[in-house]
Amino acid sequence: MTARQWLEAYARRLGVDAPTTEEFNVLLDLAAEAAHSSERVAAPVACWLAARAQRSPDGALDLAREIAGAQERE
Repeated sequence: MTARQWLEAYARRLGVDAPTTEEFNVLLDLAAEAAHSSERVAAPVACWLAARAQRSPDGALDLAREIAGAQERE
């Protein structure tokens, strides 16, 4: 089973739509930003926090990039 197939099956069980290809890619970028700016374990939790806050994937990624940029300026 591919990641996309697994996510589609999981989304059906949750009663929601699976992410579009664009959303999928943005979520991977969000996870990468979190993992590279701190520790790898931040990646899945950052995605969970974005969902909990009802942020769009794009909005969540923008915020994550703001944090990474602030770290670079310190």
